[in-house]
Amino acid sequence: MKAPMNAFDTPLARRALAAVAPLLFLLFWWLSTGRNPNGLIPSPGDVGLALWDLAFGGINDDAFSATLMTHLLASVSRVYGAFLLAAAVALPLGMLIGRLALVRDLLDPMLQLLRPIPVTAWLPLSMILFGLGARSAFFLVALGAFYPILVNTIFAVRSVEPRLFEAAQMLGVSPARLFPLVVLPGSLPGIFTGLRLGLGFAWVVIVVGEMTGVPTGLGAMIMDARQLSRTEIVVAGMAVIGLAGFLSDQAVQALGRRLLRWSPQHG
Repeated sequence: MKAPMNAFDTPLARRALAAVAPLLFLLFWWLSTGRNPNGLIPSPGDVGLALWDLAFGGINDDAFSATLMTHLLASVSRVYGAFLLAAAVALPLGMLIGRLALVRDLLDPMLQLLRPIPVTAWLPLSMILFGLGARSAFFLVALGAFYPILVNTIFAVRSVEPRLFEAAQMLGVSPARLFPLVVLPGSLPGIFTGLRLGLGFAWVVIVVGEMTGVPTGLGAMIMDARQLSRTEIVVAGMAVIGLAGFLSDQAVQALGRRLLRWSPQHG
C-alpha cells in the first residue's frame, strides 16, 4: 500500500518553504532600517534602486551606473577559470594521495601544513610574485578553490569500498585500470561534494582576489564603493555575489545528478 504524500513533500510546498527565511530576513531588514533612512545601513529599497542603476543606469548616472554586467563578467571569468585550474590540479593529485601511500607520505604533510593559511595571508605574497592585477586575483581564487577539492577527493578515494578492488582483481582488472574503472566511479559522489565546496570558496574569496588592483570585477566594485561610503552599492555587490554563487552551486548539483543517477545519494 502506497504511503500518503506529506503536505510539505510537493515541489510547490518546498519552494514556498524555501522563500520563508529570505522574506523574514527582508522584513527584519526593512523594519530595522525604516526608522533611520539616512543611517549607515541602507534599506532594501535603497539597495534595490542601486541594483537597478548598476544594471541599467538612469537613476544616479555616476561612475557605477550601468556597469554591473562588466563587473559580473570579469568576476565570472576569474572564478570559473581559477576553479577549473584548481580542479585540474587538485583532482589527480587527490586521487594519487588517496590511493598511493608513497605519494601520501611525501606530499600530504606539506599540504596539510599549508592548508590552514588563510587566503588573505597570501595577498601580499601574490602581489610580489604576480604583480598587481588579474594574475594575482586568479592565483588567490584558485588557491581558495584548491584545498576543498583536494581534501574531499582524498577522502572520497580512501572511502571507496575495498571489496570493489577485490572484485575487480578477481575479474582480471589490471592495476593500471583500477583508477578509471574502480577508483573514479567509486569516488565521484565525494568528488562532486568537493567541487561544490571549491566553487563556493572561489566566490567567497573573489573580493579578496580583486583587491589586487584589478579595474573591473564585483570585488573591485565593492572596494571602490566602500572608499566612497556607498554602502548601498556594497550591499548590492554582496547580493550579486550571493546570487551568482547560488546559481553556480545549482549548476554543479544539476551536473552531479545527471552523472550520478546510479548513486543513491544523488538520485
